[in-house]
Amino acid sequence: MKLSSLNDYQRESRKTWNLIHTDHPIVYPTLGLANEAGEVAGKVKKIFRDKGGVISDEDRDALKQELGDVLWYFAQICTELNLTLEEVAEANLEKLFSRLERGQIRGSGDKR
Repeated sequence: MKLSSLNDYQRESRKTWNLIHTDHPIVYPTLGLANEAGEVAGKVKKIFRDKGGVISDEDRDALKQELGDVLWYFAQICTELNLTLEEVAEANLEKLFSRLERGQIRGSGDKR
């Protein structure tokens, strides 16, 4: 489809949109997790952009605070899914070690 302006894109793309009601307890912590992970990424980006990748004690403390927020939201999602942090961690290690043993630790795709 050829567009003559971004306004055309906005109008046409709206035809594919519909309102999805999200009145569920998992929505807020999922959005919070994404937000906090973005804050961690932003701080790391600035460490490399502005400080040549040198992580100061102040940076480490700031990252610790943000990672704590990530952990909080993650724990709330697990609770809503009736999962424990330990069972999620154990399943993750099983997956990773299986990939390692099969020589599939690198690459992409969930089913490697």
